[in-house]
Amino acid sequence: MSARVAITHVELRRVHLPLVTPFRTAHGVETVRDVLIVRVLGPDAEGWAECVAPAEPTYTAEYVDGAHDVLRRFLVPAFAAGEAAPVVKGHPMARAALEVAVLDAELRAADRSLAAHLGVTRARVPAGIALGISGSVPALLDAVERHVAEGYRRVKLKIEPGWDLVPVAAVRSRFPDLALQVDANGSYTLAAADHLGGLDEFGLLLCEQPLADDDLAGHAALARRMHTPICLDETITSATVAADAIERGACSVVNLKVGRVGGLAEAVRIHDHCRARGVALWCGGMLETGLGRALNVALAALPGFTLPGDLSASDRYFHEDLTEPFVLDDGHLAVPAGPGLGVSPRPEVLAATTRSVETLDLRR
Repeated sequence: MSARVAITHVELRRVHLPLVTPFRTAHGVETVRDVLIVRVLGPDAEGWAECVAPAEPTYTAEYVDGAHDVLRRFLVPAFAAGEAAPVVKGHPMARAALEVAVLDAELRAADRSLAAHLGVTRARVPAGIALGISGSVPALLDAVERHVAEGYRRVKLKIEPGWDLVPVAAVRSRFPDLALQVDANGSYTLAAADHLGGLDEFGLLLCEQPLADDDLAGHAALARRMHTPICLDETITSATVAADAIERGACSVVNLKVGRVGGLAEAVRIHDHCRARGVALWCGGMLETGLGRALNVALAALPGFTLPGDLSASDRYFHEDLTEPFVLDDGHLAVPAGPGLGVSPRPEVLAATTRSVETLDLRR
């Protein structure tokens, strides 16, 4: 990777943003989002990006402390040396953050928006919301009703063994016309195929990642046994994997996340492949701040994104977002039109939430 503007410093900043709703993890409940912000600087350049790696290596192998370390010790030095090829295996979220920060700097210097760079024509995109495992069915119904009233165009329900057919049936009964989908985060095996087939009666948009992320054969077999479209999320780590999954019949829908596939360039390749083959596409979320949300909203404005993404308004996750908040308007979010990502951290929020700053000098 090389830059078309001079970059002399890379800043690795950790910010802590309190969450509106605590987020359940494998080891407890997360009440604060620990975010790694990458900022690149030069004589006439500044660019920002967010690394979406979570706090723990439980959802993905990548985690925020590891991403920070690999950026400091390997990725930034390689960038400073002008190395074009990846110098580490894996770590897509760290690589994506550096790529996006450099692109943001280049676009800001050229006074060009990310939307213009991507060639999108839509000024806004439909927003969907994801709801985690609730304490009870009545609590879930209350949450769905509240978010539907706010204007969200699609609701995604997390499911797992013991929390699937009953809550989905209850939501569908209360909201017969709601655009509804489910996400299993790989919590089932193919042995549950008959049980998962019970989802077919609810008219769902899709069933996301029902099996393990490395089980393409199982997903292909399940897709042949279910009417509900199978969507892959964690499985899709590159354009090569996406093409293989589609060719095998393992999915008919793809959830695309820039961080998971290693950057915007790879995300666009996956978009183009899916669009050419008529595979439905939507943009997933990783509890991003406004920096990451700006990137997602611009990406989701590409023509291949035919389903609402996990593109909630800022107040869904944060009491106060790092940037000016994204606000829901008639079920949509506006695509930022300013230079680069179109958003920047608010200085007062950045100062109040920063826990550490490390600046790497590329001139040494």
